[in-house]
Amino acid sequence: MGQFIFNKAEIEGVFIIEPRVFVDDRGYFMETYNKNDFEKAGICCEFVQDNQSKSKKGVLRGLHFQKTHPQAKLVRVTKGEVFDVAVDLRKDSPTWGRYVGVVLSAEKKNMFFIPKGFAHGFLVLSDEVEFTYKCDEFYHPEDEGGIPWNDPSVAISWPSFESELCLSGKDIGYRLLEENKVYL
Repeated sequence: MGQFIFNKAEIEGVFIIEPRVFVDDRGYFMETYNKNDFEKAGICCEFVQDNQSKSKKGVLRGLHFQKTHPQAKLVRVTKGEVFDVAVDLRKDSPTWGRYVGVVLSAEKKNMFFIPKGFAHGFLVLSDEVEFTYKCDEFYHPEDEGGIPWNDPSVAISWPSFESELCLSGKDIGYRLLEENKVYL
């Protein structure tokens, strides 16, 4: 028996993953990645880079992608909670421009697999979050692109929040998807 439940999302190639968690009076143990289990589920990646970020409530990071070096990502939260989003930008995809959104939390211990060809971003829902992700391609700063978090053609249904949004300068300046016609 594998250590994960792989739930297919409504867009092909995207998975919401639940690890088996072994809990006792000492705490818990879980695998966060197992190449054999992932390959059996059809996720065949060689991860080459791990990243971690820390953000406060109201921070919205994204929606980012790499233009010529697209990355598949396996993301999870180790502290706090986020609303995580993947937008399909794959050329010739029947779901181009559509998104999948999921709440990831340290409490649930769930993960999100995003294949190559997607824009990715998240909104911090808790007071603080620590967010980790594995990538199957190295980060190339000169290759980075993005679309606005509130692009009307994507129409992401972000959770409501009381705090003011905190965005980076680059995230504010992205062109709309319909103007950009991004295909990865």
